[in-house]
Amino acid sequence: MIHFVVHEKDDGVGVVVVEGCKVGQKTVGWIMEPDSTVNVALKSDIPIGHKVALKDFKVGDTVIKYGVDIGKVVAPIKKGEHLHVHNVKTKRW
Repeated sequence: MIHFVVHEKDDGVGVVVVEGCKVGQKTVGWIMEPDSTVNVALKSDIPIGHKVALKDFKVGDTVIKYGVDIGKVVAPIKKGEHLHVHNVKTKRW
């Protein structure tokens, strides 16, 4: 079963595509380019449509999704944690 989708192998996040992803769960992500999979143990509950970190991030790091810069990290994020507005902010302001 696929739990999250990643557009490119260099993306730092995946988007959860199923309901009920809970802390401690072992999940599988599909990386569209180059059609491979990645396994991530969740360190937090992640709602459908939200992002899961695929690596550890430190404050100031740039987050890449779909090959595009989506913001900077404002609080440390561990691989498998929920990545959202509480720990990533836009660089626009």
